[in-house]
Formats: sequence, C-alpha cells, structure tokens
Amino acid sequence: MERTPLPQAAMALHKTAPDSSDEGVDEEANSVKYNAQGKVKGKRDKPKPWDTLDIDHWKVERFDPTWNDGGMLEESSFSTLFPQYREKYLQEVWPLVTKALKESGVACKLNLVEGSMTVSTTRKTRDPYIIVKARDLIKLLSRSVPAPQALKILDDEMQCDIIKIGNIIRNKERFVKRRQRLLGPNGATLKAIELLTGCYVLVQGNTVSAMGSFKGLKNVRRIVEDCIRNIHPIYHIKALMVKRELAKDPELATQNWERFLPKFKKKNVKQKKTKKEKKSYTPFPPPQQPSKIDLQLESGEYFLNAEKRAARKWDEKKEKQAEKAITNKQKRDAAFVPPKEERTDQGKAGKNTTGVSNSEVASMAAALKKKTQTKAGHFSKKDGQSVDAYLAVPGSGSMKSKVQSNNHLDNDAPSYKPLKRRKMQDNSDMQSGGKKMKNSSSPE
Repeated sequence: MERTPLPQAAMALHKTAPDSSDEGVDEEANSVKYNAQGKVKGKRDKPKPWDTLDIDHWKVERFDPTWNDGGMLEESSFSTLFPQYREKYLQEVWPLVTKALKESGVACKLNLVEGSMTVSTTRKTRDPYIIVKARDLIKLLSRSVPAPQALKILDDEMQCDIIKIGNIIRNKERFVKRRQRLLGPNGATLKAIELLTGCYVLVQGNTVSAMGSFKGLKNVRRIVEDCIRNIHPIYHIKALMVKRELAKDPELATQNWERFLPKFKKKNVKQKKTKKEKKSYTPFPPPQQPSKIDLQLESGEYFLNAEKRAARKWDEKKEKQAEKAITNKQKRDAAFVPPKEERTDQGKAGKNTTGVSNSEVASMAAALKKKTQTKAGHFSKKDGQSVDAYLAVPGSGSMKSKVQSNNHLDNDAPSYKPLKRRKMQDNSDMQSGGKKMKNSSSPE
C-alpha cells in the first residue's frame, strides 16, 4: 500500500513554529495523572470519591446476619476423606465440632464406613462464606491438626493453607532429610518460623498445614517450598528477623529494604572426581566365563544325584557356619583381653613405676621403722614392764602371778593350772554350793 504525499500547504503548516497556546495543550497531554491508589489514571478510570488512602482494603469486616435475612437459595456441601488412624480421635472430638458449626448454621456428618467428613449449608445459614470456612475445617482435621486449633479457622481473620510437598522431590531419602531440616533440632526451626510469621505450622506426612494471616501464610509457603528445594530455612529466618526490626522504624517504612537484607551467595561444592584408568584397547573380546554346568562338571557335582548334592551343600554350609562362629567368638573375646602395659626401665631412670626415686622410698621406710620403735618404747615405759611379763609359759606361774610379782603386790601366787582341770574344779564347787543351799532351805 503506497503512502500518499501531504499537500504543500500542510507541509508548510507542519514546519512552522508552534504557538504558545499549542504548548499548553502539549503540557497537559504529557502530564501524568494518578488516582487515589497511586496508580496512573487512564481514560477509563472513573472518579471514586469513597476510595481514599485511609481505607484499609485488607480489613475483613465481621458479618452481620441482617445483611442476608432470606438465607441461602441453594444447598452447598463439601466432603473430604480422612486416614484411618484419625478415626478414633475424630469420634472423640466430633461433638465439639458439631456444636461449633451449629452456631453458624452449618450441618456436619461423620461417615466411618467411607472414612469421610461432610459439611453442608442449611436454612439457618446466613453467612455465604461460612461454608468455605467449614470446608477448610474438615481439611485441617484430616491433616492431623488438633480440633481446638482447627476450630479457630471459623474466625474471619484466620486463614489456612495446606502445602503439598510430596511431589516436589522424587528421592525418598532426600525428602525425609529435608523435611526434618524444616523441623530442626527439637523443633527449634519450626518454632522460629511460627514466631516470625505469626502462623501455626504443622508438618504431617506429605503436607504442611499452616494457619494465620495472608501475609504470614505467604512467607510460610515460600520457606517450606524452598526448604524442600534444598534452600535452608535459616536464610529466610535471618531475613524475616531483619524485616521485623526495620518495620519498627517509621522513617524506613516507605524505603526499600534491599540494602539491609543479607545476601547469600550460592556455593557449588566441588566433588572429587575419581580418574578411571584407561584400559589398553584390544580388538578381541574378553574370554567367555564358565557357566554353572561347567563348574559342576569340574567339581564332579554334576554326576551326583539330588540327595548327595543336598548333603554336600549342607556340609559346606556347616563348615561356613563353624568358621563364622569361631570368628564371632574371637570378636567377643577380644573385649576381655587386657591391654599390654608399658613398663619403664627402673635401672636407667632410678625410679619405680609410681615415679618416686628409690632413695626416697628407702628414707620413708627408715622413718616409719623409727616411728614404730619410739611408740613401742613409749608403751613399755608407761607400763613399767616389758611385753614378756604378760606372756604365760606352761609349767611356770600364771600371767597374773608374774605381773603381781613384778609389782611386789602378792608373793604367794597360785601355780598355773590347765584349763580343763580348772573347769572341772569350778563345776564341783557349784554342785557343792547347791547342796548347801538346799540343806539351809530345808525346815528343821
């Protein structure tokens, strides 16, 4: 399509300098206008006098039943399945769930045969969004959230999010390891996430259940998905801690926080590559390995019958068991073998095993001997007698007579008598004494 040339008059008018009135029109056209939300105002933007900057668009107003006096036109219902291990707990807490939903005009049903929970609207239902809240309630109950915590979802300010993490990674071992990384030691990482985001987080199986505000749920989802993708939660926790401190400063409320947030560089850990030795090239294929029948022919087992083969296998098995038993016994006995003690050379060092020199030991022994001699002399001087004075020798006087003779107390001491004769004399004296007592007691 050919372009038509402009007439000469139009060309001349186009080349002339613009007038002052034309400059004002161009400035109005080029000036950018903004609406109340701070966005660029276009042709189709209509004035909204009720929409001002002081209005909080995220605030959820509490529902008033007078807004919907007629109730619901159609019945809405939601159903979800629950695992078998939750059946006993749901039976215990179901009266509590029924009572909480009845206040909002929602009916609920627990089917133990099918393993399902169902919620539906009734004629008494006024809030149209309460059925969605009831649907979230039965989802949380099926994901092992406790009933007192799950019932908080019926509040208008509380939201929930169930994050599926089972299909992010295929390797089961890595998945379990990274899911445990989300919990941390003794649940410390999970507790830090709950405090910083203001949400309740529960890790169960292949899902993560979270309850809280919209802003907190957004942070929780990002932390959980990045953790399963091998990004440690500590990086997000540090960033959230910095943001919480920056939010306290009113001057920084309208500024960009990128310069304050920590920046972590991704480091690729280099793995050591094992160098494979290059084999020399040979055009000939490797020799064929002997088959099972060839091995039986070499050992002679091929010509044996089934019973002899079984007996031979049994004998080989017994031999292996005996060898294994011997090695196991040696391992057990190794724990009771005393270690070899290192003996020091006493002749060269001049010291014994305790580290004390021989001269010191001799001096200590001499001091102890002298001390015992002084103690013995002290006792002999105290008594004024020797030890021999207290010893009784057969055929001589008794120990008591010797002591008395030494002290010059009694010179006429009785001679030593054997123990047996002394006992017999004591018994005869007792008998004679008893007879005398009887004679004295008899009446005249």
